[in-house]
Amino acid sequence: MLSAFGRAFRTPDLRRKLLFTLGIITIFRLGAFIPSPGVSYQNVQQCLSSNQDQGGLYQLVNLFSGGALLQVSIFALGIMPYITASIIVQLLRVVIPRFQQLYDEGASGQSKLTQYTRYLTIALGLLNATTLVSLARSGQLLPNCQLPIIPDTSIIATILVVITLTAGTGLIMWMGELVTEKGVGNGMSLLIFTSIAAGFPTSLGAIWNSKGPGTFFTVLAIGLVTVALVVFVEQSQRRIPVQYAKRMIGRRTVGGTSTYIPIKVNMAGVVPVIFASSMLYLPGLIAQFNQPKAGETIAPWVEWINNNLTKGDHPIYMALYFVMIVFFTYFYVAITFNPEEVSDNMKKYGGFIPGIRAGKPTADYLQYVLSRITLPGAFYLGFVALIPLVALVLISANQNFPFGGTSILIMVGVGLETVKQIDAQLQQRHYEGLLR
Repeated sequence: MLSAFGRAFRTPDLRRKLLFTLGIITIFRLGAFIPSPGVSYQNVQQCLSSNQDQGGLYQLVNLFSGGALLQVSIFALGIMPYITASIIVQLLRVVIPRFQQLYDEGASGQSKLTQYTRYLTIALGLLNATTLVSLARSGQLLPNCQLPIIPDTSIIATILVVITLTAGTGLIMWMGELVTEKGVGNGMSLLIFTSIAAGFPTSLGAIWNSKGPGTFFTVLAIGLVTVALVVFVEQSQRRIPVQYAKRMIGRRTVGGTSTYIPIKVNMAGVVPVIFASSMLYLPGLIAQFNQPKAGETIAPWVEWINNNLTKGDHPIYMALYFVMIVFFTYFYVAITFNPEEVSDNMKKYGGFIPGIRAGKPTADYLQYVLSRITLPGAFYLGFVALIPLVALVLISANQNFPFGGTSILIMVGVGLETVKQIDAQLQQRHYEGLLR
């Protein structure tokens, strides 16, 4: 493995791409520690050092920003607005026929969808920046901290912070596209990978200091088992054989080849976990805006939400989280994989599944296989997402538990994809790849 990395850096073109990618990642991490104008860096650090309990969507967004959110840095919003915009545009293909037409047009139509994603990213960045500044000014971003994060509450200072955070989102999006174009791997995915990996040393160090070496090595053992499980499932797929009939085009005979349709066990990726986390955050947000005033009695439904749906260690929260992940897995797979479209494309080019007639029987068979292979994938996602919540109950390490949920799913997926791309470029130059 190390010798393969050495050969990668000895290849001029690949070395240039790797160094460019590392340079963009370095700039991205530096921006996570540069405070926005008008933000008191000292007050923010004092509030963070008091180990405030952050949960729900705050924790998710802070994870994707590499800890920059709670520091209100220029890259505080991270890559989250782009992720949300990409998911929205993808889901709108089902609702808006024009979006589906653009997708079917190929590269030209998909470039327009990418442009729409950029516009929506800036709009969501502006909305998120306004919300973040409002939470920081009201003290709800870091509860139980009386120090002002933004001392200057004037309109000009507030607008300046909002514009800076929105511009930071646009800059991150641009850097991610640069890495995709001139570097190695998918730029957006690598930036998310960097943000998550940046929090691992701090989390593991906090577990060592607060829980001792016994819990620390227990967490490492759980992490190794979790990574092995995720790698195994992410690489697992059901290969449906496809045979293409021979056809005469002019004087040439084409077709007659055998291939397969790879249906992954986890086709939905990490999207269902993000959806479920966001949806479970909404009841707590609604209850937060319905807290009783001084002298009033708290409403029963608000009290029930505060007791059952705001803490990850409650069984009702865990059960709802698991059920919603399973539901959103089926929902997202049904949107992104269309058996009828695959069947029509196979029929158009003379392909068929051995033993299955072309047309509707092929679509029914693909739907049959998809619905059954999605079930273990959904249970696997729910199991991995519950690991940090179970850790909270068993070893009280949820706040610093890095091996679970979205973090491992994203890191393993992005890592495998990036290594495959480097391996492919090495093999093009007649070298042994990274994977043997």
